[in-house]
Amino acid sequence: MQKIFVILHDIRSSENVGSILRTADAAGVSKVYLSGYTPAPIDRFKRKNAKLAKAALGAEDSVPWEEAPDIQALLKKLKDDSIAIIAVEQSSDSIVYSDFVLEKPTAFIFGNEVDGVPQDVLKAADTIVEIPMHGKKESLNVSVSAGIILFEVL
Repeated sequence: MQKIFVILHDIRSSENVGSILRTADAAGVSKVYLSGYTPAPIDRFKRKNAKLAKAALGAEDSVPWEEAPDIQALLKKLKDDSIAIIAVEQSSDSIVYSDFVLEKPTAFIFGNEVDGVPQDVLKAADTIVEIPMHGKKESLNVSVSAGIILFEVL
């Protein structure tokens, strides 16, 4: 099985981060990168984020995570390590997530709950995948999207 990484960029909600960490644990993700203003399990004063911990149910301790303040530097480092960069976002350049084939170690980027993955990050991605929407809503909660994508690639 290929290594899978998750990048959470500018996620606002501690609960969403905790939920994604729990899903990442279940899916065997190698590491979660927290970029931009995404909340971490531990703050700069070494205090636990209670809301995140409540949603993560201990996954914040079992899944390796790392803060990466500069998303472009992180993407360059991962590409230099031969890791594919896949953005999960609705775009005219996207493919349906179920058509994506995992061929090498891959990092999936999930963006802000309202604004999604920024254009400069989309441009840096190797591929953009999206989850088709069939109802009136234009998107899913970011933690639900992460679950769909991670379990599809399993």
